[in-house]
Amino acid sequence: MASHILLIDCPDERGLVYKITGVLLKHNLNIVRNGEFVEREFNHFFMRTEFSGDVEREAVVQDLREVLPATAGIKLTAREKKDIVLLVTKEHHCLSDLLIRHAFQELNARILAVISNHDVLADLTQRFDIPFRYVSHEGKSREAHEAEVIQAIQAYNPEFVVLAKYMRILSPAFVAAFANRLINIHHSFLPAFIGANPYAQAYERGVKIIGATAHFVNEQLDQGPIIAQNVIPVDHTQSAKEMAQAGRDVEKIVLARSLKMVFDEQVFVYRNKTILFN
Repeated sequence: MASHILLIDCPDERGLVYKITGVLLKHNLNIVRNGEFVEREFNHFFMRTEFSGDVEREAVVQDLREVLPATAGIKLTAREKKDIVLLVTKEHHCLSDLLIRHAFQELNARILAVISNHDVLADLTQRFDIPFRYVSHEGKSREAHEAEVIQAIQAYNPEFVVLAKYMRILSPAFVAAFANRLINIHHSFLPAFIGANPYAQAYERGVKIIGATAHFVNEQLDQGPIIAQNVIPVDHTQSAKEMAQAGRDVEKIVLARSLKMVFDEQVFVYRNKTILFN
């Protein structure tokens, strides 16, 4: 298993792979896995490299900057667990799935806390010895409530914030506080049926598949870069409630899969989409 991961994105030009691997060879590092992709429309290069060996990060990054375009994005990180905070409301299925994966070391992350605007899921969370923070929204403006939630999150200094069925629309200020660090699971195959009650919308349209979408959150409702999606078949015999129940299993799987990719450094965010190295 490689112990380090290198992520690079920059304008494409000839010889980039040669230059990058040359730097790693110079530092006596062994490449275990490598992937490259060029986004043709904008001529942009992406590369993810796993390697092993003793590494002096600053020296490697400096040598890379000397051979790559000035605007290159360079991230060199050890393979290690991410610190995360979960935001929830009342639905338990995504939270319980993540808590179990966390308990059995399947998440590649440390859940530092669960924060909610309701206390419904406190007992479930505490059974796993995870701190639960209840930040009620009752009698507060959205701005005041969000300020309290932001403060609660920042107390843990997480790398990512996961909206595990957090059923509140976030303001642009909240999103900006955690840019490219907010991951949401939406109970619909986006871009169809954004917003509330997607299963009711799907039922009314007589759809033949329903799905779930995990995405990074941006300022536009349910319009952020998509990380993972999946679908299951349905038919006219199923009510909106039955569709919602079936959809919960899809939501759990899609959210867990998206988090694994993000925490394993397999995801680049580029413009309003993602580049994935599975």
